[in-house]
Amino acid sequence: MPAKEGFAPYPTQTAHPDHSTRRRFLQVLLGGGVLASLASFLYPVIRYIIPPATTDLGVDSVLAGTVAELKPNSYKIFRFGSRPGLLVLTANGEYKAMSATCTHLSCTVQYRPDLRQIWCACHNGKYDLNGRNVSGPPPRPLEAYEVHVRGQEIYVSRKQGA
Repeated sequence: MPAKEGFAPYPTQTAHPDHSTRRRFLQVLLGGGVLASLASFLYPVIRYIIPPATTDLGVDSVLAGTVAELKPNSYKIFRFGSRPGLLVLTANGEYKAMSATCTHLSCTVQYRPDLRQIWCACHNGKYDLNGRNVSGPPPRPLEAYEVHVRGQEIYVSRKQGA
């Protein structure tokens, strides 16, 4: 069949002037998706490498509990200013106190009597009874506090010079 005059049998690129704007729109859309994906992958890595800054606790000393509250190889969570603290009575009868905020992602840690270690349930991070890292992802040790027993009351304070 012969082609009609002025009619091209196949469309050419010049037939649609908005073709380049559609292409540009798709490029921007796909590029934005790739950038969003990269950001979602890199954000946790950056948060792990650069942990959040520690804020002021607001107080220097608190009443953490009484002697009758703890049995050997047990623990108690208490408030130290705006953050949780951890008071442990070891199997040897020694009191240990430290921040109960994991240095990895700020989860609240707990004492595991079976392991005799401090444990973060979020990513299985472990600390010894002095707050030093034993295993897992935590980047630095827990902040240690001083413990003072006065009569039947147990006071916890920040270490001098810290």
